Amino acid sequence: MAANRVTLMLLALPVLFPLSDPDPARAQQAGAQQGLIALPAASTDGSISVEKALATRRSQRSLSGDALTLQQLSQLLWSGQGVTATIQNPPRDLRTAPSAGATYPMELYAVVGAVQGLEAGVYRYVPGRHALAVVSRGDVRAALFEAASRQTAVQAAPVTLVLAAVVARTAARYGERAERYVAIEAGAVGENLYLQAESLGLGTVYMGAYRDDVVKTVLGLPADQAVYGLLPVGRVSASR
Repeated sequence: MAANRVTLMLLALPVLFPLSDPDPARAQQAGAQQGLIALPAASTDGSISVEKALATRRSQRSLSGDALTLQQLSQLLWSGQGVTATIQNPPRDLRTAPSAGATYPMELYAVVGAVQGLEAGVYRYVPGRHALAVVSRGDVRAALFEAASRQTAVQAAPVTLVLAAVVARTAARYGERAERYVAIEAGAVGENLYLQAESLGLGTVYMGAYRDDVVKTVLGLPADQAVYGLLPVGRVSASR
């Protein structure tokens, strides 16, 4: 019965469909079977150039609580870890951020407080399906705010993106150098998110001041995942 209730809750959520499957009915059925919420297709043609985004990007801590659209959240998640190509030898997806040996240790989470058409909660981004997996329901921004040294942007922003990593994926190939490689990758993902936010007319800031163990508890992260940064995202509420 519990499994049936979870399935019904997922089916009740609004579902939009990526270009990977042009048949909406088939995409909805596949997503529901896997317990996923499909995201709108991401764009590869932005409103400003990369050069413009680089020139105007700044860390923004004064963020409003105005809700993001599901399209904006989709674009942000894709920019951080989205699939850009698939190769066959060996079979694997390539992503928007570089990864040592394509080991892809990163896991990208969205702590959602206010996104149009999406219930508040903690979600894990699933790159291969361009979809969300529900981790937990309910607004946990207040708890994350406490875990992040009471930095107000975390409490105010409609969404905080959380970078986590399974270092063992990279260590299996690179041994003790894995920590360095994962840190490099986390930085690349963070910069992608900065530039995408700028392109969308949003602001963000890469935060490293937080209690790792408490953040993991708030998000319900597995034991093998380490937190590599928090990025609250929203509209800038103060003059730039």
